[in-house]
Order: sequence, then C-alpha cells, then structure tokens
Amino acid sequence: MKIGIIGGGFAGLTAAHELLKAGHRVTVFEAAPQVGGLASGFRAPGWEWALERFYHHIFTTDKAIIALAAEIGARDLIFFNRQTTAFFCPEHGSHPVTALGLLRYPHLPLLDRIRFGLSGLELKLRNDWQRLERETAARHLQRWAGRRAYAQLWQPLLDGKFGPYANEINAAWFWARAKTRSFKLGYFRGGFQAFADALAAHVTRQGGTLLTNTPVQQLSRAEDGWRIVTADASHAYDRVIVAAAPGLLARLAPELPPDYVAGLRRLRSIGAVVLVAALDRPLLRRGEYWLNIPKGTLPFLALVEHTNMIDARHYGGDRLIYCGDYVPADHPAFTQPPEQVIDGWLSALPLANPAFERGWVRHTWLFREPYAQPIVPVNHGRDVPALRTPLAGLYWASMSHVYPWDRGTNFAVELGRRVAQALLADSAQPIGTGAHPADH
Repeated sequence: MKIGIIGGGFAGLTAAHELLKAGHRVTVFEAAPQVGGLASGFRAPGWEWALERFYHHIFTTDKAIIALAAEIGARDLIFFNRQTTAFFCPEHGSHPVTALGLLRYPHLPLLDRIRFGLSGLELKLRNDWQRLERETAARHLQRWAGRRAYAQLWQPLLDGKFGPYANEINAAWFWARAKTRSFKLGYFRGGFQAFADALAAHVTRQGGTLLTNTPVQQLSRAEDGWRIVTADASHAYDRVIVAAAPGLLARLAPELPPDYVAGLRRLRSIGAVVLVAALDRPLLRRGEYWLNIPKGTLPFLALVEHTNMIDARHYGGDRLIYCGDYVPADHPAFTQPPEQVIDGWLSALPLANPAFERGWVRHTWLFREPYAQPIVPVNHGRDVPALRTPLAGLYWASMSHVYPWDRGTNFAVELGRRVAQALLADSAQPIGTGAHPADH
C-alpha cells in the first residue's frame, strides 16, 4: 500500500518505521522545519547539542522508546543520570523528593508525612487503573494521604498542572504518573532532536519519504483511497494516518461526520508556556534538577535546571534553565508579547535564589504550545476515541490516545506502533467496506 502520515513527531515516525518494515510505501508530512514534534530542539551558536523547546527526559521504565532505539541502532545515544527533584517552599527553601527528605519535611506532623509516602507507594504498587478512573485524584489522594498532606504536597502539583480543571482529573491519570516514575532519568546524547533525526534517517534508509516544511492543507476521499493536498501538490494514498491534535484532524478532514467532529471538540486540553534561559552561572544552590512549585508562589509551575543533570560543556558552558507552566489556551501568556512574559518570569527568580541578577542572563527563548496536555476527567476512558476514524482508511493518533498514561515520547512510540498495527490488521479489507475490528 501507499500510505501518507501527517505529523513527524515520535508517533508518526514510529508508525512509518513499522509500516515500512511490513513492506509498504510511506510518506511523512511535517509542517515544521525539523522532525520531533513537541520533543524537537534548537541549537544556539556554540552549542554541541540541541536543547528541547519543552523539557523532556525518559525513565528506566520507558521500554518502548528504549527498544526502538536499540532496533534502529541508536541505543548508544541513551544514558541515565541520578538527579534531585524537590518541592519548593519560599519560606524554607527546597525539600528533596526522597524518602528521607519527606520524613524530614518540617511543615507537617510525622503521621501526615508517613501517610503521604504511603499514598505514593499505594499508587506505585497497584495495577487496577480502571477502578481508579471512577473517582477524582483529589478524592483518592485525600483518602490515602490525609487532608493536610494533600493540601501541602499533592494539591499544588494538580493545581499547577491543570489549573481550573484540577478537581476534575481522575485518579487513574495520577496512578499512571506514579507508576512509570524512576529515580534515574534518561536523556539522549545530542538531545531528543538527535534521536528524532536518527529515527527519521532510519525511515529514509528503509525507503520512506520525509517532507519537512510541508504543511498539509486538506484531506479528501478519492475513489481508490485518499488525497493529501499541500501548497504545491496533491498526493494520492491508499491509507492516511493523522498523527496530530484533534483540532487539526477536524480542520483537515471536512468529510468527517458532524457527531464525530463534535466528539473531537469535546476533548479538552491545556497549553504549555516555557521560557528557556541561558545563564553564566548555576541558579539552584543545592544542585536540584527539578523544583515543583506550588501554584501562585511563582508565575510558573516548574523550575528545571537542565545543566544540573546534563553537563554544561555540551552547551558552550551555558547554564540552562526552564521555567514552565500549563495554562488554558485563552490565558494571557499566549497573547502577551514575548518580552512581557520573559520579564515577568525572570523577575521571580530571586525567590529561588536571592543572589540572582539579570546580568546572569545571556539569552532567552520563549515557546508556546496550545495543545500540550489532555484533560482527563472521571470515566475518561469512555471518551477516548478509536484509532480508526469513521472514514475508512483514515486513522488518527494523538496524545488523547495514550490514556491513562501521561503524554511523552515513550507512549508516543507505543502509539505509533498501535496505529500501524491497526492499519495493517485492516489491510486485507477493501477500503470501501468501512468494517473494522475493535481497536481498544
């Protein structure tokens, strides 16, 4: 078959790899100048490695992406480091997220600290996530950790991540976050962009075609399959996979049934705003990699000092920090001039280190993405769409499909394999039948 894939992120590239292995012809369309999707990076003058626009790492439990790296001959790009994650408290500094650090946490009675630790362990040990999606994360965590520990430690994480939707999020999503975490964090030599480029090069070596800087304008059904329309050409395909956000699928495929499009529009998400700053010296005095910040304490959710995990020599000696926040797509941070957001966020850094001065800053970059985190309420599993759309031969794979897992490169790889398998399972059927086996 001749297959078109719209989206050159990790899901789209993995699907291309799987379909090429099966002997089909594949073309990947990517609107951006480079592959990688939300994990793509940029490189400043003097940097040896690229840096992600939105902070990324992998865990030792991320078997899918590690296996893919080995399969394409890129396993040597992956390495793991220990690092320090901490809760930030403006009055008392940071508190490491370790068993000992939590036991020493001075702002809760000992019993509440123990219950907090047990609440995390309970999530780590259980596997019945389908039961957990029937209640909110807030209710589940309060029951296990107690109200005081929830209010001080768990609630700030939910509020920071989901803002006005925090009380809607189901416990299965929180379970998935706890289940996959590891103490060591993984990274790629050269950054995630290096791995995305290696995967793209492998797709090309397999005979696939990769078109960057090529946004798709429309999808339309043809007598024998599908037609992908770009600015300068029209391409015919037997099958098409859209590996992109629900809004883009709805816009590209006007022939989708109205009730299906209405379902796409009911899939809510929250956006991400990230400031990257290159400093001439370290910021976090205790060498923390990641600070979880209570909502309202600083104007952002997380402060990540990337070069406390990855050596600054790969970036020309720059000390790199991320300031990141999740906000609704209509938040002012999406429409304010970049200089206004940057100025406001840099002004808050003395709370993390009173010695900080603007003169430490060598350069800044601001990145904004309106579709960054799906919102997953109670019983969300019923609303997760099928990989097969109602239009025969058209498939859809997005962050909405990795539920209950959190969005990330590992689950994007898993998703790419799943959508390729669904397409291959249907390949013996005539395209006009519209009959598909279940894909859940």
